[in-house]
Amino acid sequence: MAVIEADTTQLALPTAPKPTKPLGIFARPVATKGWKSWLFSVDHKRIGIMYGVASMSFFAIGGSEALLIRTQLARPGQKLLSAALYNQVFTMHGVTMIFLVVMPLFAAFANYLIPLQIGARDVAFPRLNAFSFWCYLFGGLFLNSSWFLGGGADGGWFNYAPNSSVTFSPGHGIDFYTLGLLITGIASTVGAVNLIITVMNLRAPGMTYMRMPVFTWMTFINQFLLLFALPPITVALFLLMFDRLFGANFFNAALGGDPLLWQHLFWLFGHPEVYIMVLPAFGMVSEILPVFSRKPIFGYPFMVASGVAIGFMGFGVWAHHMFASGMGPVSVTAFSLSTMFIAVPTGVKILNWMATIYGGRLKMTAAMMFALALIPLFTIGGLSGVTHAFAPADTQQTDTYYIVAHFHYVLFGGSFFVLLGGFYFWWPKIFGFMLDEKLGKWHFWLTFIGFNLTFGPMHMLGLQGMSRRIFTYSEGQGFDLWNFVATIGAYIIAISVIVFLVNCWVSYRRHKANPVNPGPDPWDARTLEWSIPSPTPEHNFDYVPQIEELDDFWHRKYGHDEQGRPVKIADAADIAQKGDAKNVHLPSPSYWPIVVSAGLPFIAYGLIFNLGWAILGSILLAGGVWGWVIEPSTAPASEHPHDDSGHGDEPDGSADAAAAELPAAEREEAPVG
Repeated sequence: MAVIEADTTQLALPTAPKPTKPLGIFARPVATKGWKSWLFSVDHKRIGIMYGVASMSFFAIGGSEALLIRTQLARPGQKLLSAALYNQVFTMHGVTMIFLVVMPLFAAFANYLIPLQIGARDVAFPRLNAFSFWCYLFGGLFLNSSWFLGGGADGGWFNYAPNSSVTFSPGHGIDFYTLGLLITGIASTVGAVNLIITVMNLRAPGMTYMRMPVFTWMTFINQFLLLFALPPITVALFLLMFDRLFGANFFNAALGGDPLLWQHLFWLFGHPEVYIMVLPAFGMVSEILPVFSRKPIFGYPFMVASGVAIGFMGFGVWAHHMFASGMGPVSVTAFSLSTMFIAVPTGVKILNWMATIYGGRLKMTAAMMFALALIPLFTIGGLSGVTHAFAPADTQQTDTYYIVAHFHYVLFGGSFFVLLGGFYFWWPKIFGFMLDEKLGKWHFWLTFIGFNLTFGPMHMLGLQGMSRRIFTYSEGQGFDLWNFVATIGAYIIAISVIVFLVNCWVSYRRHKANPVNPGPDPWDARTLEWSIPSPTPEHNFDYVPQIEELDDFWHRKYGHDEQGRPVKIADAADIAQKGDAKNVHLPSPSYWPIVVSAGLPFIAYGLIFNLGWAILGSILLAGGVWGWVIEPSTAPASEHPHDDSGHGDEPDGSADAAAAELPAAEREEAPVG
């Protein structure tokens, strides 16, 4: 059992558990260093880092596919890719970027930061958290293995029926798409349950819902979106799997099926999916802007309420993707109105961000620049999206590059820019050293210029009539110039990624040569994660903090003078958590999450190629679940009444409750963050 020394002067914790005799493969692995410490880890911070590394690796794959697309379209009549291969490349690019890059990158930040921001030592279910990561990784590898086993999916990331039928796509690419997304869907579902329970049950004493950081709030809402949006696409994927592998006819109109059913099920997931990728970005912006504006977030209750409204209304706009399907004027009118209304809570957020930076003492770091970029870029994407609320205009735009421009301004401009800002902002907390600011600003400007050069011209191409999903075009149609400009922009984005990787390497080498720790709070930030050392200790907090107000850590650093202006009353280093605490129980490493998740791609390969592989996968799955269930604790429960989340429980109640019951004087004397 992993045991960390911790201070008992602030919080009474049980004694260390006694180890028991190992029980063969069912004994919990001891992995304190080396590669095993990562492979078997159930620490939410390490899992967050692994999510980040894996998703950035998939980003390299998806980005390479994007460069192939833009190179093919740079000039008329290019023959770099055949029509069939082009369909596979643009399909796998979309699937990779959405399901394997943006969503898991936010999962990386959520896994690392949510427990820190709410004052918890771990997530509610650490092994389930590890299982979520390994399902995502194995699902992503399975999906991309299609390139070596006959070719990738070729029906677009939306995969409309009947194009996804065996008749029109006889290879196995769509089968890999179907089963790969089912595996990654399991990862997202169990991850959502885990984070919801973590936020609901493991908040520090005094951390009420209306004292949670905005990033925690937006991610919390995001998990409910995942929980309710994934079932429709799961049903759709199962129906498609039965159509393709077992001869069913759910989407075969000739035999009574309904191809439009796929569109409804897909977009009932697909439009909330937009907010699944955007809401955490809104939360990140709402953390970064106040820190570098030297002001609290403007209108905190409205920021929270607008996030809830976006999450709720996001389930009522899906059919604006289907205006061209002939579903009838009543439906079109209803979804046109809902599409207009959902712009209101989004506008509230934009106005609040502008009010936050208005009058602030802005510090233009790389993180701040990436966060500020979201405001104009997402606004452009949002305004072009509102034009789709008008059915006649949408009908003209639906299959043109105008749509490609729109959703890249929303998803790349509204999500990925902020993710890059999040790297620069939280990097010192995660790794204990700063990224180079000069290279960071080069990274920003190259990304900003490259992005607008790539996707800005697509508005013009779409309005001029260039269709989506075409692998080439002829001269004389007026598409030559803007396609060439867009391709130059794509290569500038690629250069910006190289600059970021160079920044990571140079900053790491500089830190190794001259290890200077940035301290717990290099940005003079506001939220709880900045009250603990950098990089974050394995046990997160030496003692459970007591929260008294929103941005509690900042208010411990600053008071107010007679005019109401903030006045520094303490340095972050003086009030950051310190202690030599003892007997903090942390969850032990486990290899069973890997075994269980490894069984899933074998079952999928078996369904496609040979049922023998499915039998092997089923054995791995069943054996892994059995091992997981009977995996012993290292001591009887009576000797250490802990849950598996690393939160020590008092014999008559929770440790958190014990901290909350401390006398007020003792709480005030404790150097809590």
